[in-house]
This record gives sequence, structure tokens and C-alpha cells, in this order.
Amino acid sequence: MRSIVKAGRVLEIPGAASVSGSAAIALHDGHIGDVEAIDPETLTSVERGLLAMPALANAHDHGRGIRTAAAGAGDDRLEEWAASLMRHPKVNPYLVAAVSLARMAESGVAAVNHCHNPQDSDLLYAEAEAVSRAARDVGVRVAFALPFADRNPFVYGDLGRLIERLPQEDRPPIAAARQRSRAINEALFERIATLEHGFFQLQYGPVAPQWTQSETLKAIAIASAADGRRVHMHLLETERQRQWADAVYPQGIVRHLDEIGLLTPRLTLAHAVWLRPDEWALLGERGVTVSVNASSNLRLRSGLPQTAMIRAGDVAFGVGMDGLSIDDDEDMLRELRLLRLLDGVTGERPMTPAEVLHACCVTGRSTIVGDDGGGRIAAGAPADMLVLDFAAMSRDYVRDDFDVTSIVVGRATRRHVRDLYVAGRRIVGEGRCCSVDLPALENSLAAEARRAVAAGDIPGDRIARLQAGISSFFADGCHCLGEEWTGSVQNATEPSA
Repeated sequence: MRSIVKAGRVLEIPGAASVSGSAAIALHDGHIGDVEAIDPETLTSVERGLLAMPALANAHDHGRGIRTAAAGAGDDRLEEWAASLMRHPKVNPYLVAAVSLARMAESGVAAVNHCHNPQDSDLLYAEAEAVSRAARDVGVRVAFALPFADRNPFVYGDLGRLIERLPQEDRPPIAAARQRSRAINEALFERIATLEHGFFQLQYGPVAPQWTQSETLKAIAIASAADGRRVHMHLLETERQRQWADAVYPQGIVRHLDEIGLLTPRLTLAHAVWLRPDEWALLGERGVTVSVNASSNLRLRSGLPQTAMIRAGDVAFGVGMDGLSIDDDEDMLRELRLLRLLDGVTGERPMTPAEVLHACCVTGRSTIVGDDGGGRIAAGAPADMLVLDFAAMSRDYVRDDFDVTSIVVGRATRRHVRDLYVAGRRIVGEGRCCSVDLPALENSLAAEARRAVAAGDIPGDRIARLQAGISSFFADGCHCLGEEWTGSVQNATEPSA
């Protein structure tokens, strides 16, 4: 199929700040054909006000069709907040994935690193199949990070020290929890790999060092080296994680990851809020990419993005929403602005608008689909293109010597998204997802979630007691004891000595 998109302005290569005038862009067989300069007088008034640019990439997300606050998990410190996710209702995984991807598409996102949070670890294949199907239907490119987590449920360290802080009646469900038991399963991984297609690729997803045994991380490093697949992992998101890592890995957690072969250009690290300058330098030397998630770090009280140290270490970075955009609206364009504003406060030299766009459109994209020539508007590049209503963004400007990239990063939101093309297919038209019926999907998902809650919900007071126990565990420094809990979760019902 061939189509022509006309726009009054074209941002060709984010990072180079190369903006051309009116053009007709041909899309053919999933790629960009000719980009032909045309007389602006031949455009309609609407076309003259449009800006065509490479589509956005969400470098780190969890695909939450039901937003966490709506499910009863209000913003809090990460460790306490994670406990409240137990109240999240179990629903049709296809609805969750399709709603999440369609909302992202309406924000201009054509590709996403999807770090899967299973609703049921025993049904991982079915959930992966649902995400694969939703990716194809919506038309967003998905890198599916299959989660591996076989360490430290609920807290970092001895689970018994948490259990002893809970009332007797609350101990059995915590002791029996199995959500942190997903070690390497080669057969499952290979089975999910059969679900791959042009919009769904499988990655290794060790959740984080505090949640994944070192042996498992080493096995993943070996497997990634053998098959070339990328690895996506959280690292040092919170100060408590930093303190735990310093106690357990006195030689340095980042150095340890390097020693087991995990630090390579195939690795993407999410958050990395609590790294030190020497660790940033090592990541830069190894070619690791980091996903910066400003909204999430603010909402979960984790800290500020270390963009100055990222630049000092010459570390490549993308931008992610983590399923926790600042206004709970999956607005990737606003996420870019928030990141730049925070960088202006914490960095000696704030990153330029062009640098922010390059991080999102080019670097972030490469962590999802690899170096496929995308992230630019040029002949032969993949036809992943975002069209914005630039006229609406700049209507009040009284000078003609403005910088287009500054206006986009400084003002654009999802309401300025007009069209989104992925592989040449228009999946958003005039601001609305047109590949699936998003309002109908949202209604179905909400109705199913309410039925699930009505059928059986974990009482809020039980969650509050668990959160109080978690807070006490960390306040008493139990995560800094330098000891590892290695017993069975089911047997950890007695208080620690």
C-alpha cells in the first residue's frame, strides 16, 4: 500500500535539529519513499500547520491497561507501593495490553519496551500471547521482556524479618507467596519465542538484582551472548536498593554485573537513579543504554534522574513512562518536557530540545527494535512517523525565527497528536486510535475489573498492615544486614532468630 503525507514542516533527524519546509512524504511497503519538497501554496490550510517527525519510543513500560491508582495503589515509596499492587484485579490480558498500547499510540508512541508483570505466573505463555496479539492489532512495536525473578519477595533480605512484624493472621499469605519464583525456564522462553512477528520481539527480563539471583543473571548473560537477544532490567531505582546492594555486593553491584558478563550493548537498564560516577563511567565503557523515567521516579519518591552523570559517563539513554506518567494519561510528549525541566535544575548544562528528541526517537527506539535505520524521516527508513498539529502549538508566536524543536519539547502534549504511522499503516487518525476501538476496549476492561473486585478483593486494612511491616523492616535496617534469605517462601513462617 502506498500513501502520501503532506506537511508544512518536517523534522528529519532528531538531535540534528534539521527541519525542512513543506514536503510530501511517500510511504510504501512499510518504508519511507521519496521526501519531496513542495510549494507550500499547494497545501491546504490544515496541511500547512502540520509537522511530520519520527515517531516516539517508550523505552520502559509495564503495559498497565488499568492504571495503578485506579486499582487502589496510590503513589508511595516503591517498596510500600508495590505491596498495594496485590489489590490489582485479574482480568483479560488482551484487554490490558490492547488498551495500554492504544493509549500509547494516541500519545505518538510507535514502539515500547514492555516489561511484563504477570497476573498469574503459571499463565505466562497465555499472557505473552495476548500481548503479541494486541501488538499486531494495535500496530505498536513491542519488545516483550519475559520476567525472571527468583529472589527476595516483598523486601530485600530475610523474609522472616518481615513476617515477624505482621499480625499472626496476615502471615500465611505472605509466607506462601510465589510471585518471586520465576527462574530460567528455557522451554517456556522458547515457546514464547514462537509468538514473535514484526511487531513483537522477545527479550530477557531479569526484573532487578534484588529480585533475581546472581546465578540467574549470569545464565541470562550467557544466553544473551549466545543468541544475541537484548536484556532489559531495573537497576538501583531507590535508595533502599542502593543500601541493600552495598551490603550484599561490597565490591559494587555494577562491577558484579560486569564480572558476570551482563554489561554489554545488548543491555538496557531502567531508572539507575542511585548510581555513582565510576559506575556511570563503566556503563558508558560497556555501551549499556539507560531508560530515564522521570514521572515514575517522582511519583514513587525514588529520586531525580541523574542526567548530568549520564552525560559525564557518555551513557546512551532513552525515555520511558514506566506506566506512571505524571498525570496518569500516558503522555509521552509531556514526559519529554518534564525530563528536560528537571535536567535544567540538576544539571550544569541542560540538555537541548534536540537531545531530548534524539534520546526518545532514536536511542530509545534502538533498545526495542535494534538499529533498523528508524528514528528519521528519510528515504528507506521504516515508515514510523508522527504528525503533530504544529499550528496549534505555535498559534500565539509573533516572531518567525523560532526553533521548532523547542516548541515541540516545550509545548506539545498528546492533544497535539494528529496522526501516527507505524510501518506505513496509519494507526492514529485525527488524534484517535483507528486500528482498534479504544473506548469500547476501555469500557470492557473497566467492567471486567469491577466484576473481579466485587468477586473478591484483598481488604485494604490487610494491605496497610503489610505496608507498615515493610516500612518497619527498612527503618530498622534489615535490608543492610548483608545476609541473604535462601529458604523456601512457604517455610518462612517463623520469626528470625
